Amino acid sequence: MTETPKAASPIEEGSPPFIRLFGRYLRDQGLPVTSQREAVAKVVFTSEEHLSVDDIEHALRLSGERIGKATIYRTLDLLVRSRLVEEHDFGEGFKRYEHRLSNQPVHEHLICVECATVTEFESDELYRIENRVRGEHGFMPVRHRLEIYGLCRSCQEAGVQLTTEGLICPIEII
Repeated sequence: MTETPKAASPIEEGSPPFIRLFGRYLRDQGLPVTSQREAVAKVVFTSEEHLSVDDIEHALRLSGERIGKATIYRTLDLLVRSRLVEEHDFGEGFKRYEHRLSNQPVHEHLICVECATVTEFESDELYRIENRVRGEHGFMPVRHRLEIYGLCRSCQEAGVQLTTEGLICPIEII
């Protein structure tokens, strides 16, 4: 008796490793592996940007996919819960998403409050501070996040100026 080969799930067949990891997570959770989830994951994993839901929806439409925002949000929630994707709130009124499997898995962010450009950077000094604090306090960190808000070079060169009204606590002025 010959066994009929099992049909490959959409995520398995010729998919990049990150997509296969997501498929494994879905199966481990008892969730279906769908082509819509794969399409959303592909957009996120092939981008080096910090994507909003609108960015993801636009990229999907450009590739001919018609996937609703509710499905995108649900898939992003699964990607975040899988710990393959990180969710960021840069104070824009919506969240942005970036995969954690890049060449720089640990990095910090500079966020322009004028144009919303996000610049990533690494800091050896920050690692040294983390190690010093770990030793001084007997604390074992598992992650950290540093976000610095201000004006990017382009906005400064364009003459944008920040008003300090409402940004400084009156107690700090004294």
